[in-house]
Amino acid sequence: MRQINNPPNPYLKYSPEFLGEPPKAKLEIYEEFTTKKIITKAWSLQMGERFTVNCYRGCIHGCTYCFARQYHEYLGYGAGTDFETKIVVKPNAPFLLREELKKLKHNIHHLDFSFATDPYLPLEASYQLTRRCLEVCRDYQMPVGIITKSPLVTRDIDIIKRLKKVTVFFSIPFLTNEKSKPFEPYVPIPEVRFRAMKTLADAGIEVGIGIAPVFLGYNDAEIPVLLEKARENGATNAFMGMVHFDTDSIENYFVQKLNEKLPTKADKILNHIRRERDGNLRHRNYDERGKGKTQEWEIARQMFDLHYKKLGFETSEKHPEIIETKTLPVQQTLF
Repeated sequence: MRQINNPPNPYLKYSPEFLGEPPKAKLEIYEEFTTKKIITKAWSLQMGERFTVNCYRGCIHGCTYCFARQYHEYLGYGAGTDFETKIVVKPNAPFLLREELKKLKHNIHHLDFSFATDPYLPLEASYQLTRRCLEVCRDYQMPVGIITKSPLVTRDIDIIKRLKKVTVFFSIPFLTNEKSKPFEPYVPIPEVRFRAMKTLADAGIEVGIGIAPVFLGYNDAEIPVLLEKARENGATNAFMGMVHFDTDSIENYFVQKLNEKLPTKADKILNHIRRERDGNLRHRNYDERGKGKTQEWEIARQMFDLHYKKLGFETSEKHPEIIETKTLPVQQTLF
């Protein structure tokens, strides 16, 4: 089987290949100062018009299922190890955000941090771009949503508490480190994320859990326990969703890594996904993203709904089955 650690970029006519084992990848940081816009307009069938802020591109967490890998291909990189090791930083993001909000504040009802990468990558500890952008949101009293896998968000409690309205969702689709590692190789362990959730909740900040992706036959049975644990740690909201692949390169990378990390379970997981999508791993249209259609998926969804209500999570006019990948940034301008 051919190794595809970094799938060829479909937008390039030629791509280099190594004869034999490629050299070990090293982290490379690129600072982009030519960015002209930092707010990206997005759309989802469930949530309508959205606006997102991404201070970084690429993600050191290396989640094998990440939908955002495709956006690295627009930069001329690959969706595999390039996405994890070639990180683009936008040092002028806070300045751009302030300038854009001066003009657009009345047209923007909410900002999301962020959907092309985690806003609290390890690099954020030194660059502090997300923190400085949140300070801008504080100054403009802009409602904010944050989705992260990192406990680094607790560093910014002082700023987050002063925002007009904010919800911090922690992405925790797996209950244990053993279950998480095959899919989230460089992400803080689930227990650390739950502790960070409690720290924010104890500070009076609204928090929630994102159980996405759900892999039927692998982590769906953990949904009730994940919801219960999140509730114990102060969560008042939750969402769930299924994995989806937007490009062949992401699908191929995911399948390869799945076979490497879980060789005895790979076929079972993939067959479950195919059953939800008429024999394919990819969804056929936008409306099918993040959800399934079989009775097995319906059972998982009903299990989520049952425990969501039983545990006293907040009710909403919108169904909680909304996943972070529902609000992908529309590819308008790269920077």
